[in-house]
Amino acid sequence: MSFVKEFREFATKGNVMDLAVGVIIGGAFGKIVDSVVNDLIMPVVGILFKADFTNLYLPLSSKVTQGLTLAEAKKLGPVFAWGSFVTAVINFLILAFVIFLLVKGMNRLKRRSEAAAPPPPGPTPTEQLLMEIRDALKK
Repeated sequence: MSFVKEFREFATKGNVMDLAVGVIIGGAFGKIVDSVVNDLIMPVVGILFKADFTNLYLPLSSKVTQGLTLAEAKKLGPVFAWGSFVTAVINFLILAFVIFLLVKGMNRLKRRSEAAAPPPPGPTPTEQLLMEIRDALKK
């Protein structure tokens, strides 16, 4: 089998297409979570802690002073940008929680459909008659 044909078969399998759709939707959802965290949650957290988390850092060079924004400080020298890290951790926790809720909901739906599945139907009268004839012929 040629490489191109084998790759085409692989790429057109249902699981690969489902994965591609999931990655695309996940990327878009990640942007939504970034916006929620950066535009809605972090300003409130900043008010509560009286600090702008996007500009919280520790200077690692004598050239960098505390009064600068993070972007200005990074131009002058290395900084330990722990405020950006806190924002990224909050992003991750929100995204992980939402994914957990989605998986939990899918599992609940799956259990319901498995529990509600009717038992397989018994043999039809014709099948029952044929089985009796088969058993009689065996004797």
